[in-house]
Amino acid sequence: MHIAEGFLPPVHAAVWTCVAAPFVVHGARAVVRQVRENPESRLLLGAAGAFTFVLSAIKLPSVTGSSSHPTGTGLGAVLFRPPVMAFLGTLVLLFQAVLLAHGGLTTLGANAFSMAIVGPWVGYGAYRLSTSLGGGLSISVFFAMVFADLSTYCTTSVQIALAFPDPQTGVAGAVAKFLSIFAVTQIPLAIAEGLLGVLVIRVLRSVAMPELIRLGVLKAPKVPAVTDAPSTENRAADA
Repeated sequence: MHIAEGFLPPVHAAVWTCVAAPFVVHGARAVVRQVRENPESRLLLGAAGAFTFVLSAIKLPSVTGSSSHPTGTGLGAVLFRPPVMAFLGTLVLLFQAVLLAHGGLTTLGANAFSMAIVGPWVGYGAYRLSTSLGGGLSISVFFAMVFADLSTYCTTSVQIALAFPDPQTGVAGAVAKFLSIFAVTQIPLAIAEGLLGVLVIRVLRSVAMPELIRLGVLKAPKVPAVTDAPSTENRAADA
């Protein structure tokens, strides 16, 4: 993730940009619809983008031309669904490339596909699966964060392997090599990110419960049914 500027061959960079573009455009429309239908969610939407920006800006050097770091996209996918994160994640990557020299403009499409598209969708799938199996909100968010992180790095490994296959074992060998190198730093990071997601969702549950209910993350509490007062006939019969 965060493949450096100019690291991918031009053809690969162009192909990944074309693949990612429809998802980003669809995500931009999803963001506009979200703001129009639920204007009160704008603050939480901005917080999800900021959360992704801060986490994914913390990088540890890894394979040449890349880095290891949390992604933060799993939480946004749970709150607003993956299409929204496709747009927010791409904006985050764009700002990081321009302001922090983290990633790049030519590799923006490849980075967006791995972190802003594949990561949120896999993380959201893990969240829904955990929820359907009876997992609570905290457990489901933990799995969403972990799998969004790991799937991002699996995708990045494939992207780099396609660009630079191993001379002896080809693309498959290169994928295995990059995955094994990434695993040293990325598995602990993914677990730490999952635990952080649990803490954040618990804070949001205490300070932004109405917004979480409106977004469908939490169910509205059941209101006890109010029983009717006894009729005049029933009171007379009791007497």
